Amino acid sequence: MSAMENLISEINSYYKARNKRPVFQLGAQSRFIIISQAPGKKVHETGIPWNDASGRKLRFWLGVSEEQFYNPEIFSIMPMDFCFPGKGKNGDLPPDPDCAPRWHQRILSTMENDPMKILIGQYAIQYYLGSKQKTTLAETVRTFGDYLPEFFPMPHPSPRNQNWLKKNKWFENQNIPYLQKYISEKIKGTR
Repeated sequence: MSAMENLISEINSYYKARNKRPVFQLGAQSRFIIISQAPGKKVHETGIPWNDASGRKLRFWLGVSEEQFYNPEIFSIMPMDFCFPGKGKNGDLPPDPDCAPRWHQRILSTMENDPMKILIGQYAIQYYLGSKQKTTLAETVRTFGDYLPEFFPMPHPSPRNQNWLKKNKWFENQNIPYLQKYISEKIKGTR
């Protein structure tokens, strides 16, 4: 068994012992790693990462097919919390703060290609960029070039973020074409 396979088995065993269902996708050869908040209820129920409206929008933003997205040689998916955190008053509860410190560095250390970390939403951006992030999410996302090639910060593709996208049209006009081109070139390099 490889180091990644051992780690995946350990993660699954850890959550099974706690009667939880983790949802993630990991591959030691991944070119990209998607880091977001936590699986939503629908994703939790199916056990398939990004299997919802947000996932469709994300795949559109990335410019990839489902087949490419669910190929762990191209994309790993490592949420800030591997399990659905439950519903809160205004949407899902925040990710469990113990998950990322417990697993993320160990996962990243088993990756062989130093994948670009696509940081989706405030939780991932705060955790990974810390004091390097700008004053607002919009400013951090707008200045994505400051974080390349290690990180690519972006908003969450949730339907709840439609107002943010309307106010910040530059995101889909400038950032997304750059990301799609970058991903396309990296994917071609994997063949």
